[in-house]
Amino acid sequence: MGRIAGVTAAETRERLLRAAAGVFAERGYDGTRVADIAAAAGVSNGALYAHFGSKGELLVAALRAHGRQMLAELVAADPERPITESLLIIGRWLPRRRDARGHLVVEALVAARRDADVARPMHDYMGERADLLEELVRAAQAGGEMDGALSPEAVAHFCLLLAMGSVLVPPEMHGVGDEEWSALLTRVVAAFAPARPAPSHPTPSHPTPSHPTPSHPAPGEPAGPEAETGGTR
Repeated sequence: MGRIAGVTAAETRERLLRAAAGVFAERGYDGTRVADIAAAAGVSNGALYAHFGSKGELLVAALRAHGRQMLAELVAADPERPITESLLIIGRWLPRRRDARGHLVVEALVAARRDADVARPMHDYMGERADLLEELVRAAQAGGEMDGALSPEAVAHFCLLLAMGSVLVPPEMHGVGDEEWSALLTRVVAAFAPARPAPSHPTPSHPTPSHPTPSHPAPGEPAGPEAETGGTR
């Protein structure tokens, strides 16, 4: 099988990406052969290699093409929505995620640890995700939503850890109640807000009256009224 008659190069590439997403999710990275993806797409191995240099490159390309870019979609849908609110919306969804992209992320993360063909494009993909988050954090800082002292790189890294962890620990392995998770995230995001100045305490207009310190008689001397009367009443 070569190039399909009447199908453009862009359509062939999209066909390959859809097939790769399905086959990788079903069989895993190690269990998938290039021939399996080509057959699922209805093209030859040569046609696949005309678009992608390796199986690893195809895996990350499928992840980038068919992964849901929820944060970018939320911001684009409502540019006036506070960025911290968008982060909360996505964060609340993470424990319940069951999208096919999750399978691709897991395969790519695992494969990247032992396959340089995956590690290189996966590094670029993660860098793109981090760059988007850092850009949004800087916009939130400029708008007064987030503390300007926070490192955008550190906040982006924290968000990536949450997102990647949510695919490695799916709901069926460990779940948490929606209300408890939402309450925790709200507390975390609130910590990103600019620090409020400590309230100043005004000086009292009337000084506090001083209380005389009672005198203590020397040993052997009478105390109280007896001292004034010589010890007699």
